[in-house]
Amino acid sequence: MDSIADQSPQALDLIYLWHDTTPRSGSENMAIDQLILETTTDLPLLRFYTWLNPTISLGYFESLTTARTTFPDQQLNFTRRWTGGGIVDHRIDNTYTLIIPHTHPWAKLSGAESYRLIHQAIAHALNQTGTECKLTSQDTGDGSSTCFTNPVTHDIITSSGKKLAGAGQKRTRYGLLHQGSVIGIQDVSKWQQAFTQALTKSTKTWTPEVSFFDQAKQLASTRYATPEWLQKRP
Repeated sequence: MDSIADQSPQALDLIYLWHDTTPRSGSENMAIDQLILETTTDLPLLRFYTWLNPTISLGYFESLTTARTTFPDQQLNFTRRWTGGGIVDHRIDNTYTLIIPHTHPWAKLSGAESYRLIHQAIAHALNQTGTECKLTSQDTGDGSSTCFTNPVTHDIITSSGKKLAGAGQKRTRYGLLHQGSVIGIQDVSKWQQAFTQALTKSTKTWTPEVSFFDQAKQLASTRYATPEWLQKRP
């Protein structure tokens, strides 16, 4: 296995940590991530979260028609992310978001370097919790839009080449939004703890105010839940 996946980078000194245990709709999850990016300016924030309904998310530039053709189940919900990346089936994954404020050094890194550092921590945590894996050094996928069939540089794969983790990123004047997806986890709680420890030296629990959720619901209804947003790339 690639030795980089066994290294614990601990590149962040201190972060906020939010285990968001309430399952949420796709539009609300997307709105929450955007709102955190635009309002949390002092420390990076790591959020673990789940989905209220069976959901497929697609990257900002992905085609809705392609997503629906790839996943034709009429019971599925589709949501468009603000970040890039491919089409992700959230029925099978574990989802997290890492938000880096614009004042933090990581916000100045290239996309490839920030992607590598985050995935290095994920791979370290997977190896520590019983899922052997490594980082890719180049694109090895088939070029499809489906996330877990298309490994790109610094994604995480098994020794046989199966993709275990991918992500999409978005940079704005507020900082870096990194939305990631991981499969193949044997014990979610242990992996989350190992990932957090690999990523940072120390954490502070983050608890949103009630008003935060009111703002998130408003943003979800006016942006992420609208047909105009979902059909932006028909």
